[in-house]
This record gives sequence, C-alpha cells and structure tokens, in this order.
Amino acid sequence: MAHTITDKKPLLARVRRIKGQAEALERALEDGAECMAVLQQIAAIRGAVKGLMSQVLEGHLREHMGPASDASHDRMDDLEAIVSVLRSYMK
Repeated sequence: MAHTITDKKPLLARVRRIKGQAEALERALEDGAECMAVLQQIAAIRGAVKGLMSQVLEGHLREHMGPASDASHDRMDDLEAIVSVLRSYMK
C-alpha cells in the first residue's frame, strides 16, 4: 500500500493549510496589501509546499527503498544518510 494512502490524514492537513495560505494571499492581493505582507505570505506558502514535498519524498524513500523485512544494517544507514541530505537540501 502506498504511503500517501497510509499517511493520508496528515498529508491532507498540510494541503488544507496550504490552501488556506493561498486564499489569504489572494485576499491580500485583492485588498491591496503592502508588498512586505504579500512577500511574507508567498514565503510561507513556499515553505509549506517544501514541507509537504519533504514529507512525501521521505515517505517514498522509506517505503520503496527501506527494508521489506529484515534488511542489512548498511542499507538502513544509507537510507538515513539520503533522508538527512534531502532534509538539508530542501530547507
């Protein structure tokens, strides 16, 4: 079973937060908000999308590259190294 199905609830919560942020950005633009407020909202949306991407990507790696049962210790070390690098890259 895909991890996006098993982790559906927290993923949908993230998507709904992003949707709310996008709606707030739309209102800010319609209302003629200050540039800094608009930029801050865009940055917040970008961060939220990156967080969602990170969560889905990490789940994918763990699901598809992780142990099916008892895998070797080295494979788990490699997997943790990849996840660590991806977390750093996506900040």
